Amino acid sequence: FKYNKATDSYTCPANETLTTNANWYAKKNGKSITQMKHYKTSACLTCKFFSQCTKNKKGRLIERSQYADLIYENKVRIENNYDVYRRRQAIVEHPYGVIKRQWDFYYIMTKKTIKRASADVGLIFCAYNLRRIFNLIDQNQLKQYLRVLALHFGTIKAIFKAFYALFYFKNEQSVFQQRILIVV
Repeated sequence: FKYNKATDSYTCPANETLTTNANWYAKKNGKSITQMKHYKTSACLTCKFFSQCTKNKKGRLIERSQYADLIYENKVRIENNYDVYRRRQAIVEHPYGVIKRQWDFYYIMTKKTIKRASADVGLIFCAYNLRRIFNLIDQNQLKQYLRVLALHFGTIKAIFKAFYALFYFKNEQSVFQQRILIVV
């Protein structure tokens, strides 16, 4: 079946034209709803290919999504840049596949705000990255990295404590001096 954009119709292998009544129909696909147009012809009932073409007693019905043009453009882009898309599938799409299929993370639990959803997704990707690190790095080497990281965090913590103590001490002195002035 070939689509003719100019006439908004399909041509079947028997050279019959399937037309639409221009109405959009809602089709539920899982949780999402997609708008579809229906294409059909009355010539199906007398066609010699009827039994090979469809099992529907009323004739062949073709549904065209509101996104069909975009889907076709994407298909052409993929065919023209096959090597790039194959590389993308191997590198970029792999984490999403693991997270969706192996970890069953098909939807976001806290969808009330983008901030909450971003937090959920961020935690999942952190977990994925940690798992990748555990798989790529030897356990002893990982322990060594974690010791160095703990040392750095310990140093940073000590610096913050020193600044806090200095600030707190100065603040206590100023409060003490204010109390002396009030008493005098």
